[in-house]
Amino acid sequence: MAARQKSARRQQLESTLLYPLDWLEERSGLVGATKYFLFRNVPGDVNWMQTLGSATLTAFLVQALTGVILAMYYQPDPNSAYESVQHITNDVTLGWLVRGMHRWGASIFIILMFFHMARVFLFGAYKYPRELNWIVGALLLPTALLEGFSGYLLPYDQTAYWATVVGININGTAPFLGPFLASFLRGGAEIGPDTLARFYSLHMLLLPGAILGLIGLHLYLVVRLGVSSPPWSGDAAGRERDEPPQVPGSGLVNPAPRGVTKRPD
Repeated sequence: MAARQKSARRQQLESTLLYPLDWLEERSGLVGATKYFLFRNVPGDVNWMQTLGSATLTAFLVQALTGVILAMYYQPDPNSAYESVQHITNDVTLGWLVRGMHRWGASIFIILMFFHMARVFLFGAYKYPRELNWIVGALLLPTALLEGFSGYLLPYDQTAYWATVVGININGTAPFLGPFLASFLRGGAEIGPDTLARFYSLHMLLLPGAILGLIGLHLYLVVRLGVSSPPWSGDAAGRERDEPPQVPGSGLVNPAPRGVTKRPD
């Protein structure tokens, strides 16, 4: 009897604790979607190289978090940008750590992305049916490089200034769109206040939004198509195409609709 009462009390407690999740699931389906994303079958012979994508995502999240903290103190103005960076480094509590994580984390983010793409290429994980996911990843790479380039000017010291001058001039040598692109990045004929404001806007708003959108699509395709096996696995990285049946001797696809059996000759 006591065991039954304890079980009933336990069930009531669990029902009370789970009520917010049940309420959220009934109205949004987010709980089921989260379970579907986090708990799924993966090949049994995967190894640590398959974690390079998750490591790249973690590096990006660190960049996003530290970037938000730095934006609370940074002033995108040529007369105060350098002083605000020095204030973050020397005066703000643990500001040196946050800035160091953001500065060196940018290099780690790009390096991990190259490693991840190399793994996908060597393992043949770009093959059917994962071609679209490879294209999305290929778009993520230049977007991340642009994110790093736009952030290089923000400290507004001598190194950042002249490195940005060189980078913009290189872009300006591109055929057709080069001069327009260089003028757009500068915000005029020379690097100045408009350039810093434009780079700050690109670095904090446009490019992070594009990266988040591409990462969301990338993860959706990973969940939908599954994790590819290593090339030495018994399960191929891709899979054979399901070719439709053909009419013998004609080379044409069998026109009979599904569910209809052709009469034998």
